[in-house]
Amino acid sequence: MSPAASFDPSKAYAQQEEVFFNDGREAQLLDHVQSRPDIEKLRGSPQKVLAAIDEFGRQEKYLMNIGEDKGAIVTRVIHETQPKVMVELGGYVGYSAILFGNAARAAGAQAYICLERSAEFARIARALIDLAGLGSFVDIVVGPSSHSLRALHASGRLERIDVLFLDHYKPAYLPDLQLCEQLGFVGRGAVIVADNVIKPGNPPYLAYVRSSVETKRRAAKAAKAAAANDHDHDGGGGGGVVRGNPELVYESELIQSFEPTGIPDGVEITICVG
Repeated sequence: MSPAASFDPSKAYAQQEEVFFNDGREAQLLDHVQSRPDIEKLRGSPQKVLAAIDEFGRQEKYLMNIGEDKGAIVTRVIHETQPKVMVELGGYVGYSAILFGNAARAAGAQAYICLERSAEFARIARALIDLAGLGSFVDIVVGPSSHSLRALHASGRLERIDVLFLDHYKPAYLPDLQLCEQLGFVGRGAVIVADNVIKPGNPPYLAYVRSSVETKRRAAKAAKAAAANDHDHDGGGGGGVVRGNPELVYESELIQSFEPTGIPDGVEITICVG
């Protein structure tokens, strides 16, 4: 997959500030979209709702969305993979759920599940997803990702993930992937897409998905020994030790692209091949 050659500065978001989320801007975004005089033209149109979100990000305040450039990489994965079930960790204001949910639905997917820790962000995302006409397709689950994954497994609502998109708390990428492995969600043919692997970066995650089975076996053995002396360890959110499945074979590739501000970033695309 070819990386973006250059960034179009005319579509750049406002620059990221020191405090760049959970300061009221998300509610301001929803007010901005819902108060538009042309809101009826947005109703039922994922593309127009995304354009309205991008407009706020460019003209008002930065939003930590995946943006057009990296978003196009993931939508290509969806078109090529044609997943039956796609799961997203980290919904924020619903931008990626609208973009990828629309692509997944068009590709014939049966379910798109968005996990979001913040009830407030989930409320805003739900309103925008509903406006885009995807409310009956995108399912938002509120709560810590590891708890939600375990609950989905226990209830039988989720048995396999065809495409997993990681864009939540960066230190949780690895333990949550390992939890998905342990629960049997990830198997041959599954694709894992991880955002922000250059900015801010995620060395532990990249090391894992690029490791050999032998390396992962050794790491799992060491983790098991360490966990025996640390009964409080919960693998990133509670519910017991997470060791993953070191027997899974991955092929992984970094696709370089850009943040919506124009700052270079990348997406790691990992395929389970065995």
